[in-house]
Amino acid sequence: MEDKSEVGKEMTDKRFSLSNKYCLITGAAGLLGPEHAQAILEIDGNVILTDINMVRLKKQIKQIQLRFKDANIIYYKMDVTKLNDIKKVFNKLKKKKINVEVLINNAPIDSKVKKRVSKNSNSFENFSLREWEKQISVGLTGSMLCSQVFGTLMSKRKKGVILNIASDLSAIAPDQRLYSLTKNQKSYKPVTYSVIKHGLIGLTKYLSTYWPDKNIRCNALSPGGIFNYQKEEFLKRVSKLIPLGRMANVDEYKAAIQFLCSDASSYMNGHNLILDGGRTIW
Repeated sequence: MEDKSEVGKEMTDKRFSLSNKYCLITGAAGLLGPEHAQAILEIDGNVILTDINMVRLKKQIKQIQLRFKDANIIYYKMDVTKLNDIKKVFNKLKKKKINVEVLINNAPIDSKVKKRVSKNSNSFENFSLREWEKQISVGLTGSMLCSQVFGTLMSKRKKGVILNIASDLSAIAPDQRLYSLTKNQKSYKPVTYSVIKHGLIGLTKYLSTYWPDKNIRCNALSPGGIFNYQKEEFLKRVSKLIPLGRMANVDEYKAAIQFLCSDASSYMNGHNLILDGGRTIW
């Protein structure tokens, strides 16, 4: 007689498996990129890691290989704002006869909170057009271009998953009070951050209804703030806004990545999965 628990486990494992599939991750040298890569490797997928910063990317790959010694890791330098860069990577993979079946649009731009001390600050009144265009180009246009190039391939093969990495600030506005530690030291979350994250949700909804007949699903993951040794005062302030009372650990989004990129989420399309400890509820 068959063990029902074993049968159930086998079926679950199969749904979450990415065996023999290739997943391309942009912005793979950042804070979450390596975690996304490990999440894919944990369910037997193959990863193609891209970033503009090759020095940092190679360091991240070395760390990943300490855990996944036999992992099939392919990596390329790629600027998501340049269509030619994306097409070059596409053509290199084509020569290797590798088809991207999962695309994780993860490339962010480091829009740091700055003190209001000059015209180049992040205050809305002084935010420059040049900085606006630069950040939108990386955070939003890059996701569109990668989806266009690799999504077109998916549509021809009638199979694929696109996952856009947004933020809990795709659902709420930034609380600017968090960033000013004193009355005389004003700092701001830049306008581009909110616009990019909200824009990614719009892109997700658009793509989810554009290629469904080609068996392509598109969803978004909106992580909450991640603990990264921020200043104690900031941690206290932001933790009060989160029902769970803390920021996320960097590895707490891996299960969501596995779910959204695999057949475990085969009937999910056009959804924004918010994992923020409950912050957007308040």
